[in-house]
Amino acid sequence: MGQKANPIGNRLGIIRGWDSMWFGEKRDFGQKLVEDHKIRTYLNARINKGGISRIVIERTLGKLIITIHTSKPGIIIGKGGAEVDRIKEELKKLTKKDDVQINIMEIRRPELDAMIVGETIARQIESRVSYKRAIKMAISTAMRMGAEGIKIKAAGRLNGAEIARTEEFKQGRTPLHTYRMDIDYANVYSMTVYGKIGLKVWICKGEVLGKRDLNPNFSAGSDNRGNRATGTGFGDNRGGGDRGERRGGDRGGERRGGGTGGDRRGAGGANRGGGNTGGGAARGGRKA
Repeated sequence: MGQKANPIGNRLGIIRGWDSMWFGEKRDFGQKLVEDHKIRTYLNARINKGGISRIVIERTLGKLIITIHTSKPGIIIGKGGAEVDRIKEELKKLTKKDDVQINIMEIRRPELDAMIVGETIARQIESRVSYKRAIKMAISTAMRMGAEGIKIKAAGRLNGAEIARTEEFKQGRTPLHTYRMDIDYANVYSMTVYGKIGLKVWICKGEVLGKRDLNPNFSAGSDNRGNRATGTGFGDNRGGGDRGERRGGDRGGERRGGGTGGDRRGAGGANRGGGNTGGGAARGGRKA
């Protein structure tokens, strides 16, 4: 039964944060929920080629903060910030709020984002590219960029076949029952002349061993390779820490036996040298 659960919803509060960060009373909860849906629908339609992966909505007293995770921030910001200002004014009219703030977070590795990978494959299928070619290319790119595993499922009238079918392509591992595994998931569709083709994408980015900040949008930073396990850093914070960090160990010189940089090489030279060092004494003893 665990195979049927959404991997993102399954990991909420463990290694994944919520996309709506606000509290609503009973009288206005439904109104805020509908407003969130309208905002996301509007932004996805307004910036349909902006490579949007995720829209996080936060509400404070009288203020609305919208964080857009995108692989193409230049399209959203526009020349001199003109485009994002227009979007802000349109959102003020839509939500009837005076204080609307828009944050743009760049995804530095879109090849490891399930939503962007799915959208890319869907657009290729709409352009009459073979679905097998598009999927295999996405899988090889994701594995080359450092994914531990990827699985893609396509369903519908593939290649215009008379009878709809489902095909699955996978490489590596995607353990859906291991909650500390950072698995990204997306469900998109491609509209062709034969009908809709549904696509599901699972991407396993590795194991998250440390405690992760579930609301990284308050953190500021400019380097995507910063402390990603705690959510700081600018960019895609869903990927967990670096590979060494996710697998539970430092890959520096200390794990391999003393010192870093020059100290480690110095220690090696001392051990191999003669004189009163350990290496020289040991060799001298064997000669005697």
